[in-house]
Amino acid sequence: MKTLLAAAAVVLTAVTAGAPEPAPVTGRPVVYVVSAEPDVFPEGLTVTPAGTMYVTSSATGAVYRGDTRRAVLHPFLAAGSDGRTSAAGIRADRRGRIFVAGWLTGTLFVYAPDGTLLARRTAAGGAALNDLVVTGDAVYVTDSATGTLWRAALDGGRVGALVPWVRPGDFPAAPTFLNGVVSDPSGRVALVAEQGGERLFRVDLTARAVTEVEVTGGRMGADGLLLEGHRLYGVVNETDAAGVTRFAVNEARLDAGLRTARVVGRSGTVDTRRSPTAVARDADRLLWVESQLFADPAAPPFTVTEVPGLR
Repeated sequence: MKTLLAAAAVVLTAVTAGAPEPAPVTGRPVVYVVSAEPDVFPEGLTVTPAGTMYVTSSATGAVYRGDTRRAVLHPFLAAGSDGRTSAAGIRADRRGRIFVAGWLTGTLFVYAPDGTLLARRTAAGGAALNDLVVTGDAVYVTDSATGTLWRAALDGGRVGALVPWVRPGDFPAAPTFLNGVVSDPSGRVALVAEQGGERLFRVDLTARAVTEVEVTGGRMGADGLLLEGHRLYGVVNETDAAGVTRFAVNEARLDAGLRTARVVGRSGTVDTRRSPTAVARDADRLLWVESQLFADPAAPPFTVTEVPGLR
């Protein structure tokens, strides 16, 4: 499992889309302990407006939960439960339901706030479900193995089957590895990142039409994405001239139609030992999960920390 995760590290993702940032909150920890157990390799991260944090484990499928006012998270969904042996993207909707993308199983899991399994939907054809976004009437999930964007309709408390909504041939060029996904507040337009291929796509979710976003000033072929109005944040990794890979969050400004993106800011960088994979908003700051997927060996505890240098 560890070998598989290390090889796939660059392609795992998690993403959180949020509203404009609220007022500052003081007195919160700058480092959160997800787990002190070995080989957890956290990957997905989401934070609710009330300050509840959820983190997934790419290695075991466990989901951890905590309060951003407290420095330690606790197991919420046990490793391997419900057949969830690996987990990537995670989101909570307005009903409090928790949506989890099962990476190795190609399965979408939906849970009640108390951890009761509400639905389990599996994509066909060897899918590797990576990241997801929840809109008013559906959940959309990226598939890194096949280059497909899947959709499951949401009708009240019912979660529909996963159906291929945008296929590889619908893109301007077939994507090599779909990763992060976010949507605008209307739920009609999504932005999808192709990590490695360094492309960002705009998807009209009604027409199922895909165009490439024109990105200038930097990279947005990101792992985790966060969309706030016309600001887009993405966790990127770059290798410098000396061959050293560093991780950072890039901030881009989008035009009104979400067709162009200009990178205008960058966080401080961290090394491959920490290898962040997802970014989320907590009040007046950004948080990212430090997966340690590239660390050899990994060194627990596994943590979530503040993103340096960006708000």
